[in-house]
Amino acid sequence: MSSTMTTPTAASQPHIAIIGAGPAGLALALLLHKHHIPFTVFEMRPQPTPSDYASPSGSLDLHEESGLAALRACDLYDAAMALTGDCTQQQRIASKDGAVIFNFSGGLHRPEIYRHDLMKVFVSQLPSDSIRWGHKLVRAERTASGVELDFGDHGKHTSSLVVGADGAWSRVRPLLTDAQPHYAGFQNITLHIRNITTKHPELAALMQRGTFYSLADRHAVLSQRAANDSARIYIMLSTPDREFAKTTGLEGKTPRQAKEILVGENGILGGWGKNIRELVGVACEDETDRTGGAALDINAFHTLPVGHSWEHRTDATLIGDAAHLLNPPAGEGVNIAMQDALLLSEAIVQAYEAAGGDSGKLGEALDATVGKFEVDMVVRAKEVAAGTKEVSAVMFGSEDGSQAMVDAMYNVRTWTINFSISIGN
Repeated sequence: MSSTMTTPTAASQPHIAIIGAGPAGLALALLLHKHHIPFTVFEMRPQPTPSDYASPSGSLDLHEESGLAALRACDLYDAAMALTGDCTQQQRIASKDGAVIFNFSGGLHRPEIYRHDLMKVFVSQLPSDSIRWGHKLVRAERTASGVELDFGDHGKHTSSLVVGADGAWSRVRPLLTDAQPHYAGFQNITLHIRNITTKHPELAALMQRGTFYSLADRHAVLSQRAANDSARIYIMLSTPDREFAKTTGLEGKTPRQAKEILVGENGILGGWGKNIRELVGVACEDETDRTGGAALDINAFHTLPVGHSWEHRTDATLIGDAAHLLNPPAGEGVNIAMQDALLLSEAIVQAYEAAGGDSGKLGEALDATVGKFEVDMVVRAKEVAAGTKEVSAVMFGSEDGSQAMVDAMYNVRTWTINFSISIGN
């Protein structure tokens, strides 16, 4: 990207509204900020506190051609790399009975960083008034003067170009398409264990310093080391039942109350190895001790149709999960989202350069470059979706997913796929 473009006066520039302060929205914001292009980020969550940033979050592995490329463009590579380390690239796979059958210490340059740390780095580089925290978008509608964004009690704002970086249930997407996410056939439970090495050294030894997997019966127990000597546990359950939480009685229960349903003698994972059941059981207890009466964190995975696209419109576009919602096992979601942000920023900067300071030409230039970005994004997303489908088939396509995964690890073609988890919220 050139840094010597002629910038229109602030009064003549179209205002860009970015909906969503996740990695994609913040990366786009910072890249626009570096080129003096006006924007505002609107985020439904309140402004994070130091304790929010310090709380456990999922570990994201960043890939060279996408997530890391975006960080470099933002001049944040070194700052982000300084925050890696708690979770390594080590990957261990255990059979259903809990015996470790594969141990890979890492080798690909795909560093792990916690989602909260990544967000903190981005926010620290943006002007404090560029993010409107606590602004939940109620609806977006076209008007004669632009797209009107209704934030309920926070009022309405009008923007010339709206970028939906607001995830699976995007409120911007209806401006472009009627497509809605559909159930992907998986339920996910997220739990945590604090002070794992001091309180549960045997489980820490099982997990070691990276990602641990056990896959069987088309289900999976996955865990990652997290900050402050904690571990994040995912239980991924394959089921055609969209109402699985209600059907099984898990809905509304605390993790401690759900423990029997999950790992009791007749539980969903009742026939798995003692150490796997202990990992889940300890996590249920620890999570309840921390959250008290809070209900179990169980969510249904959803996805958009592969190749999801829309007719280009001049006033709105989508990136990340809002554009191409994928199943998470391949660990690609955050990477392709940050790549979207990088390439969209390049398209916007290219339009500003082409307009040469002429506000009358800027709209037409943006229309052309953003339209091409969308076409290219659909192609990239389809390629990633194919890889994601392949990973899911390996992990959940047989009764012995662990062995299938080990076999895939030794397959030269499949080895190019990074088996890693980027579900982290």
